[in-house]
Amino acid sequence: MGRPHRAALGGYVYHVVNRANARLTIFDGPADYEAFEKVLLQAVERTKTRLLAYCVMPNHWHLVVWPREDGELSRFVGWLTLTHTQRWHAHRHSAGAGHLYQGRFKSFPVEATDYLYIVARYVERNALRANLTTHAERWRWGSLFRWLRGSAEDKRLLAAWPVPRLAYWTEHVNEPLTEAELIAVRRSVHRGSPFGNAAWCDRAIQKLHLETTLRPRGRPKKQNNGS
Repeated sequence: MGRPHRAALGGYVYHVVNRANARLTIFDGPADYEAFEKVLLQAVERTKTRLLAYCVMPNHWHLVVWPREDGELSRFVGWLTLTHTQRWHAHRHSAGAGHLYQGRFKSFPVEATDYLYIVARYVERNALRANLTTHAERWRWGSLFRWLRGSAEDKRLLAAWPVPRLAYWTEHVNEPLTEAELIAVRRSVHRGSPFGNAAWCDRAIQKLHLETTLRPRGRPKKQNNGS
């Protein structure tokens, strides 16, 4: 079965996730997280990609980005991943030791309405959901902390959203997503399918050629020909 088509048109908001190979812990401490955020800032400046939200976890990271140009998403994430991998290995003197990331990054387009709020909450509360912090805004390695407590220089990494951030956003992020919201986001992560209302998803699927993302992953079940 071939790899599913991945959207790369500009003008859409995308959720992006990449995970460590074999569940390797990439970020052991503050220096590792700071090194990644430095590469992330350089990637933003290099490609001019708008970064709306992010969360860096011990063995993976989530980004919400809003590229302007076609192909920008792949250039941005490709440079970010390759550069971080090279510097990570150089720091540990482990060049040639194998892949740092498990393979292609995963992504899906997000409708820039209330659906963006759901995805941004999913990303910014990731460390809280994993019990790495008691409050989402206390996780140092994410956009919520940077948006609330960062200096003007720190906030340079983050772009304005296509929709206004909700009032009491921090409190909203700390509230759990509903089970239906979690299932829907995780389905889009797994399949790369658009996340939005039905009409918007239908249009996005046609424009971005994402028809294959609607098919269940894995091998088709064998038919039982018995009587």
